[in-house]
Amino acid sequence: MLNLTLNKVLLAEFTQFNLPKIKTLLSIYHFLSLLSKAVVGHREPLPDDSRDNITIFTRILDRLLDGYDNRLRPGLGESVTEVRTNIYVTSFGPVSDTDMEYTIDVFFRQSWRDERLKFDGPMQVLPLNNLLASKIWTPDTFFHNGKKSVAHNMTTPNKLLRLVDNGTLLYTMSALIKRSHEGVSC
Repeated sequence: MLNLTLNKVLLAEFTQFNLPKIKTLLSIYHFLSLLSKAVVGHREPLPDDSRDNITIFTRILDRLLDGYDNRLRPGLGESVTEVRTNIYVTSFGPVSDTDMEYTIDVFFRQSWRDERLKFDGPMQVLPLNNLLASKIWTPDTFFHNGKKSVAHNMTTPNKLLRLVDNGTLLYTMSALIKRSHEGVSC
């Protein structure tokens, strides 16, 4: 069932002829099919190229974090770190007129470039787990008039971190934000 769904997704993506995206999707497909075999209990030996890729990725991650100081922002002393943001609202409400506040549920995306995290490898984009987010510099973004912000942590933290070979990071999280709407009148 998993393979059939992935095949449909891959077929839809192939029609766009975006070669870097195709390579990434094929790598993800290969990883997920290996993972599904492991979950079912199928113990087929890994092909040599998969073992090589795992070794390469482990070395890349080890090298990236060796000597990396997450307390220092990228480009410190040289230039301003530009952080691009994007919010996708998944739900809005409730709105409280008495407390002058409202609640929104969002996917909050941030993107920036950290030259210290450039890498050279077989993939252009490394999908990373949320544990790595605590080991790299992340922006201390806040919401103006925010009374309370809660990152979703159902089962595991709902965070996605991707690293592009040029050092660009995409950090996405699911959050619930309670904001004041004082001064807003209709």
